Amino acid sequence: MARTPLAELLSSVLADAPVAIDAYDGSSAGPSDAPARLVLRSPRGLSYLITAPSSLGLARAFVSGELEIHGDLYDALSAVWSDHIGNLTWPERLQVLRNLDPKALRWVDAPPEEYGARRLRSGLRHSKRRDADAISHHYDVSNAFYEWVLGPSMTYTCACYPTADASLEEAQAHKYDLVCRKLGLQSGMRLLDVGCGWGGMVRFAAEHYGVQTLGVTLSRRQAEWAKERIASDGLGHLAEVRYSDYRDVTETDFDAVSSIGLTEHIGKDNLPSYFSFLAGKLRPQGRMLNHCITRPTTTESNRFGGFIDRYVFPDGELEGVGVIVSAMQDHGLEVRHEENLREHYARTLAGWCDNLAAHWDEAVGEVGAGRARVWALYMAGSRLGFERHTLELHQVLGVKVDADGSNGMPLRPDWGV
Repeated sequence: MARTPLAELLSSVLADAPVAIDAYDGSSAGPSDAPARLVLRSPRGLSYLITAPSSLGLARAFVSGELEIHGDLYDALSAVWSDHIGNLTWPERLQVLRNLDPKALRWVDAPPEEYGARRLRSGLRHSKRRDADAISHHYDVSNAFYEWVLGPSMTYTCACYPTADASLEEAQAHKYDLVCRKLGLQSGMRLLDVGCGWGGMVRFAAEHYGVQTLGVTLSRRQAEWAKERIASDGLGHLAEVRYSDYRDVTETDFDAVSSIGLTEHIGKDNLPSYFSFLAGKLRPQGRMLNHCITRPTTTESNRFGGFIDRYVFPDGELEGVGVIVSAMQDHGLEVRHEENLREHYARTLAGWCDNLAAHWDEAVGEVGAGRARVWALYMAGSRLGFERHTLELHQVLGVKVDADGSNGMPLRPDWGV
């Protein structure tokens, strides 16, 4: 029986996406002048594409190096972006299998980068130990790697672009300044920054607003980097970063709390205790700003699946902004303002992708080709998610109302837009 060329089979798996395809049997498919070309190098790569659901098979083949993408990765993902990628019916799968040499297709283990995340699945979800392991998996990769990807600001959260031609660094500084203004920070105040990363918000508030800042992170490498930077910047009298769970902070009566990119790791079931705890850290009329990635609706599953959960953010969860707002107002905070920075995150991710591409050889040498491919794929895919409105980024500002109902807020926002 004549067999269908592999490139044609791959084209059907990818829902006839407008990309050029070359396969290890010598076949080709798709437009020859396509901006992106996919090269299937082995039966193992084909096995990933056929046996794994949706985009997970594509991810496994790419991360393992069995599927090469020539051309811009973002352009390639944009071309194949579809809810139907790899979602063949079983009759369609059987038809594909009939066209293959039975010896050419067999079950193969997932790439080792996937098993690294699987090892974290012990203990209660969002317990302190399991949260620490999940954070370490993602953030304790290599400070040098993150310096290449993030740039000088070492900021791994959505920037806010003041103008269309602003640089990534200018946009990150503008984001921190916006947060400081929303929180009403003034010299002599005290700020708690939970999930502080490499201390960007801690250092900015201390340096530019004269605020006494405490940051906490569950990543040991982040804390080490931040402490060294605080010392070298001469900010030790104002700024402190601890390797600690936010739940272990004992100090109280802060003037403000910032949570920039932490809620994604908290879990929907823990939002009530999360906001209650942080509201309890504020003095009356103190403000809290929550900055996090959200779903576009409150009806979608809040848990990550497939590639992101297995390779990038184990145990990560995203809620709709309505869930965040409800949790804040039900647990000690009056919501005063919110805004969506979705387009800003797409631009931020484009900048990170450019940085990784510019330092690709160094990144591969530092963390290995598989892990570098994981980051390239997830950042390019996330950029598309924000552009095509499957993801959002919201800042929600709340205040702890005084016993007599006063909150110290201006009649209208005074921080500009």
